[in-house]
Amino acid sequence: MAHVTDPIGDMLTRIRNATRARHEKAVIPASKLKAAIVQVLKDEGYIENFVTHEDDKQGAITVFLKYEHGQSVIREIKRISKPGIRRYVAKDDIPRVLGGLGISILSTSKGVLVDREARKANVGGELLCTVY
Repeated sequence: MAHVTDPIGDMLTRIRNATRARHEKAVIPASKLKAAIVQVLKDEGYIENFVTHEDDKQGAITVFLKYEHGQSVIREIKRISKPGIRRYVAKDDIPRVLGGLGISILSTSKGVLVDREARKANVGGELLCTVY
């Protein structure tokens, strides 16, 4: 298997492709950061649930996708900070996605947070992705 240079981008692409193909789940290689991101997606209501599996290697995360009226709840999921161009934002510069209809997910000193939580906690961080 080819080495993935952007595991987070790869995860988002797998989720995006699975929703477009109307799959009920997407399986992604596990990592603590990815688990934290899917936890935020679940907390914010963008996915039904997720399960982490242990194996001899890095394990996997099965993400159960969520649909309403035959449409994926995730309309768009976009990688913002990439390995080539990291994007960090100060607490006052955290963007609002679709005027608050979507979310930004940030990696902060207080863990992986949704934009609203990061503002509340008064922390900025790396802008990982936006979802709506």
